[in-house]
Amino acid sequence: MAKAKPMTKSEILASLSAKTGLTKKDCAGFLDTLVQMAYKEAKKSFVFPGLGKLVVVQRKKRKGRNPATGETITIPAKKVLKFRIAKAAKDAILG
Repeated sequence: MAKAKPMTKSEILASLSAKTGLTKKDCAGFLDTLVQMAYKEAKKSFVFPGLGKLVVVQRKKRKGRNPATGETITIPAKKVLKFRIAKAAKDAILG
């Protein structure tokens, strides 16, 4: 069974254009603006209504192991970006 390919940006823009009646250029501008807002606001947290939210999570330092040598190492603390799926989106996708 072949794996379904995700939609390309062009396909997303064509679909948005067909459903909203806006031009592809207008849809592209909207999408680019939304993405730029997400980049800027993700430091606090950014909500995509009905889809989920981007949040920055601080990971603590932890012990790890080098698989090549078996040596125990300390993995430093760092910030990671996570996307938390909204319950409505999860229910709509998974049923």
